[in-house]
Amino acid sequence: MSEVRLQVRNLCKSFGITKAVQNVSFDINKGEVHALIGENGSGKSTLTNMLTGIYTIDSGTFILDGKEIHPKNQVEANKEGVSIIVQELGTLDGLTVAENIFLGHEDMFVKYGIKNTNAMNRRAAELLKKYGFDKIKASDPVENYNFEDRKLVEIIKATYFGPKIVVIDETTTALSQEGREELYKHMNRIREEGNTVIFISHDLSEILDKSDTITILRDGVYIDTVKSSDMDEDSLKKLMVGREVTGAYYRADYGEKISDEVVLSVKGVNVPGLIRDITFDLHKGEILGFGGLSESGMHEVGKAVFGASYDRSGSVTLADGTQINDIPTAIKHSIAYTSKDRDNESVVMNQSIGDNICLPSLDELANKAHLLSDRKLKEFANKHAKEMSVKMVNTDQFVSDLSGGNKQKVVLARWIGKDSDIVVLDSPTRGIDIKVKQDIYQLMDQMRKNGKAIIMISEELMELIGMCDRILIMKDGALNGELMRSKDLDENLLISKMV
Repeated sequence: MSEVRLQVRNLCKSFGITKAVQNVSFDINKGEVHALIGENGSGKSTLTNMLTGIYTIDSGTFILDGKEIHPKNQVEANKEGVSIIVQELGTLDGLTVAENIFLGHEDMFVKYGIKNTNAMNRRAAELLKKYGFDKIKASDPVENYNFEDRKLVEIIKATYFGPKIVVIDETTTALSQEGREELYKHMNRIREEGNTVIFISHDLSEILDKSDTITILRDGVYIDTVKSSDMDEDSLKKLMVGREVTGAYYRADYGEKISDEVVLSVKGVNVPGLIRDITFDLHKGEILGFGGLSESGMHEVGKAVFGASYDRSGSVTLADGTQINDIPTAIKHSIAYTSKDRDNESVVMNQSIGDNICLPSLDELANKAHLLSDRKLKEFANKHAKEMSVKMVNTDQFVSDLSGGNKQKVVLARWIGKDSDIVVLDSPTRGIDIKVKQDIYQLMDQMRKNGKAIIMISEELMELIGMCDRILIMKDGALNGELMRSKDLDENLLISKMV
């Protein structure tokens, strides 16, 4: 008989009129990886954010090892033995790696009111070495590192003190395969030590493979708790969605000829230390994929095409000869871009859903006198938010109130509204549930058929294989192979070019 670690009892949380969590109760055991799954907006992150002191509880209780806990912030949660690795960036610019690791726990290094920075750096360096992350330096400003390396810092921050419960909220989507393997190792270690992992992911094969127990939420309501060994992906989908998920997932066509019409030509593009001599053409109606390990430079290619890279050399040229050297020129000439780093680069967090969706299209929405109509803006925002099934109160709601997946829907809605001819999608399905992934793939397929050209950058190999006409593989900042769409294409062929 497993010993209960955490009892969730009658938990409720609302944001305005949105009931995010409604009277949820279930148990989580010691020594297990307990997955929490559901569609975007089902209440997964809201529940764990209450557990870790990020949100206040409206009503209900958490009982940890027989004792009620009421953390008011993450530091208090840590003291109770609960920590979290959040979905978005959880480190703070302006602090060193060491200061981020020990944030809220600096008193360990304070004597007579003076902080011993050297001792803090030494301890952080020991932890970085122990975890196998010693390419990261304790005394460096954390902003010197990319999104993935900062996630590795968060893994240490959340686990070094041996908490009873570690919440991992959609973290694997931000990591390369190598980073994921490191995270899985630490999840296993936590479980073997008799502690508990609460694991949130939209990747159902990963959930089935890495968890012991799965709790399903739907629209803020508890549905069921099941043993992973008793389930398969289809039965989980049915529990999550409340019905069978049917219809095409990836593209079904093979052997279609790519148009000869080149809409974008990239020649000899370099960004010092990131990418070198990148040359390719993008054709009308083509989905061109970029794959590789996280550090391969593929994410920088997207920024370079959109004119968002500093120190870029080489040329990005449209069919009419226009040179794309900055973001305003890219947007003016119908190029759209969605970044992997959603919160910092793709949405304006403290603006409304409507403002975010309308932002790139303001010129088109203005009348001849350059004036904007509130009614027209609202209609435009509503149309495209509904098209992407954004779970919201209305388009006046702040983007910061949305779940990660719903933020991503807002990002996509703004560029669909813009009706751009060239769309650069960097990790478009990161943190997106199974049904919305299907919607995005079908949308991409329709855009392709309408003559739009898409660059899709992804660490998800199956979506590259399933959606792209061509896949360019990046390795160490350079192109290392081209693979054409084929029924015979599998992940191993991609991996052989990546490593």
